[in-house]
Amino acid sequence: MDEKKNVNQINIELKEDVAQGTYSNLAIITHSTAEFVLDFVRIMPGVPKAEVKSRIILTPEHAKRLLFALKDNIAKFEAAHGAIKNVEGSGGPVIPMNFGGPTAQA
Repeated sequence: MDEKKNVNQINIELKEDVAQGTYSNLAIITHSTAEFVLDFVRIMPGVPKAEVKSRIILTPEHAKRLLFALKDNIAKFEAAHGAIKNVEGSGGPVIPMNFGGPTAQA
């Protein structure tokens, strides 16, 4: 009986360097007929070049599972901490080039 239980379990290892995480403040999502590609980018103020810090490639089915998991987790977060401010403008997502601080003036 215990052998059947263990067949359905997955042992997931989280290495220390991965557990540290990578900060990203921009995600670029593209897709083909076979996959979704999520590029996570870090944009720094005053630096004209940004670098992709991580790329995740998903099947369409896994992308949809991720969408539902994010929706579920956002709902739980907002239930506990209040609504998350929507930062989308009329022209699409706003890129946080000034990080909410004062803007430079000449």
